[in-house]
Parts: sequence; structure tokens; C-alpha cells
Amino acid sequence: MHIPLDYETLRLIWWLLLGVLLIGFALTDGYDLGVATLLPFVARNDEERRLTINAVAPHWEGHQVWFILGGGAIFAAWPFVYAVSFSGFYLAMFLVLAALILRPVGYKYRSKDANPAWRARWDWAIFVSGLVPALVFGVAVGNALAGAPFRFDSDLRMTYEGSLLGLFTPFTLLTGVLSVAMLALHGAGWLAVKIEEGPVLARTRRIALGAGIVSIVLFALGGLMVAKGGMGMHLVGAVDASGPSNPLMSGSAPLSGGWLGNYALHPWMLIAPALGLIGPIVALVGISLRKGLLNFAGSALAIVGTIATVGLSMFPFILPSSIDPRSSLTVWNASSSHLTLFIMLIVTVVFLPIVLLYTAWVMKVLAGRITLADVRTSLDFY
Repeated sequence: MHIPLDYETLRLIWWLLLGVLLIGFALTDGYDLGVATLLPFVARNDEERRLTINAVAPHWEGHQVWFILGGGAIFAAWPFVYAVSFSGFYLAMFLVLAALILRPVGYKYRSKDANPAWRARWDWAIFVSGLVPALVFGVAVGNALAGAPFRFDSDLRMTYEGSLLGLFTPFTLLTGVLSVAMLALHGAGWLAVKIEEGPVLARTRRIALGAGIVSIVLFALGGLMVAKGGMGMHLVGAVDASGPSNPLMSGSAPLSGGWLGNYALHPWMLIAPALGLIGPIVALVGISLRKGLLNFAGSALAIVGTIATVGLSMFPFILPSSIDPRSSLTVWNASSSHLTLFIMLIVTVVFLPIVLLYTAWVMKVLAGRITLADVRTSLDFY
């Protein structure tokens, strides 16, 4: 079968698509997680909690498609990355999935009984369903930057030498808290767009101011730790961008500050960290001016900038090894076959626009603010 795109180009395309899917998930389900995290702090009574929950309740299920697409893309396009991350980080993944399971159960069951204690327990479950995934996703990004403790033997059998607690280091906790703050800011932006003026929105703005400041400080501090903390890798020897997918056939070595090298070679990449800093500032301006759309746009820019910063800093590495640099996974040594990537690209070209159109259509149909009066009168609300 003739494949019109060469192997190197397809690998680059799928690296970009992986970034697009991760950003898509963070932009959509990110505000669901953020609103869940804010729930105990912005809503003081049952009506206010129902107002907050129903700001995201019609949307969250549709957003799961981005989570599934991201996982599916890693499995099909980057099988080595899937093998390491989903095996080595198994317990962390279990925590995320357990927390995400609490979300639909909490939404569906909290209003089945008018008992305040019953509803309070489910409200805390919803809070956990937002906080835990946001924290663990951020910790995972930190571990990607710092390197994961895995190695391949001569038969490409993977051994992971870490533990669940080993994932939580000072640096990865910083990236985890940054993720929580950034998604809380995004959730606050969504509430500013979606709910009526009132006590809930006033509390949301106050918390969002803190989340925005924390996001700026931790993003800058994280960048400093990446530059000065001994993190980084570089390729050693000749690189065959169209070579076979075998991590042991390419060379990698630690390089302190190595994650900053791409910015010296390609200054245009500085756009990404600039967005990571400018985005929260735009959100803070939106909060101060009570412009919900500006708040939401700023938090979205912060997410795009932060994820793009990680991807561009590490390129061509996807998941480096902290104990055996030779086993590190890159764009050039960890992909599926040439034919598989091409067939997947055709499928993506067909179905990704459908997902985007569906998402846009749902946002249009469900546009408009909800009010406490809607909460009191609508039989469809949770």
C-alpha cells in the first residue's frame, strides 16, 4: 500500500494531535473539574450548590469523549508510552478513575433524598471527583518532566521501579497544585459565564483571584525549577526520524536544563510559556472588570500555554526514563507502524471535525445563564 506521507511526518502529526487531544480535554472537562473543586467554597446552601452543579451537569458527559480519545490515541499511536504510563502509573490511574466515577454517581444521587446529611456526603464526593483528577493529572505532567523510573530489557520488556508515593515529590506536587489552581480558575471562568449575578458568583470571583495569582506564581516557580533543578534530556548520536520504533536503538542522556534547549533553537516557541503567564493575567483582568467571557478566555489561554510549554520543552521526548536514559521514549522511537499511523490519521480527519462540531453545537444549544429561579422550578435539574 502506497502511503503518501513519510514516517517522520506522520510521527510529527500524531505528536501534534496528542497535544490537541490533551488540550481539548483540559479545555472542556477542565472546567467541569474546576467547578467540582470550587463547590464547597462557593455554595453555602442546597439551592446554591444545585445552581453550581447544574452549570456543568448538561456538559460533562459529552466532554468525556476527549478523555477517551486521548487514551485511545496513546494506546494506538504511542504503544510504548501507553505501556509505561498505564502500567507504571496504574495506582495513580486507579485513583483518577475512582474519583471520576464519583462524579456521575454524585450528580445522579445527591437529590434523590432531601436529607441534608445525604446531600452533603454526595457534595463532598463531587468535590473529590474534581480535586483528585486535577491534582493527579498535574503530578503526572511533573513526572514526565522529571522522568519516570522505568527501563526496557533487550526483549523490550518494561520494568517499572517506582511506587505510588514516589510519584509525589516537591516538584510534582508543585505541578499538581498548579493544575488544581489553573482548573479552578477555568471553572470560575465558566461559572462567571453561566450563572446569574449573586452570592455564588461573588464568592467565585474572590476565589478566582487567588487561583489566578497562585497559577502565575507556581508556573514561574516551576519554570525556574525546570531550568535549575537538573531536569532535562538530549539525544545522543545520529537520529533516524524514520527508523524503527525501538527505544533501545536510539541514544539519550541527561542534560541539566535540557528542557530549555528548544527555546534557544526556535525562539518562536516562547509563545507557549508567554501564554502560560499572560492567560491568568487576562483572567484576573476579566474578574476585576466582571467580564465573564474575558475571565474564561484567559483561563483557556493559560491551559493552552501550559500544556504547549511542556510539549515544546520536551520535544522530541515524550516520556524520559530517570533510571535508564537509553530507554527514554521519543517521537522517533515510540510510535506505531507507518501504516497504522496513516490509517489512524484518515479516521481522525473524518471523526475529529464531527466531535468539534458536536461540541460547538451543544455549547450553542445550552447557551445562556441559569438562575436560582430555574433551580427552584425546573424538574430536569439535579
